[in-house]
Amino acid sequence: VKIWAMEQNWDPSTLTSNLFRMEWPPRSGRHQEFPELDRAGWFALEVAQEKILKGQAEFLDRLAAALAV
Repeated sequence: VKIWAMEQNWDPSTLTSNLFRMEWPPRSGRHQEFPELDRAGWFALEVAQEKILKGQAEFLDRLAAALAV
């Protein structure tokens, strides 16, 4: 998991993702490319806590602590 925070204005709609290639449908012999990221967005910490996987919530706690300094 890679997580980052930044203090600047960035428009999430400008996100461009690299692609990965996989056999799809499985065992079909055909390969397709898919984006690693399909969208990005900004969330208040409280909203992010609701959306994030429970095992990753500590990262938001660390961010909140760093911002409080």
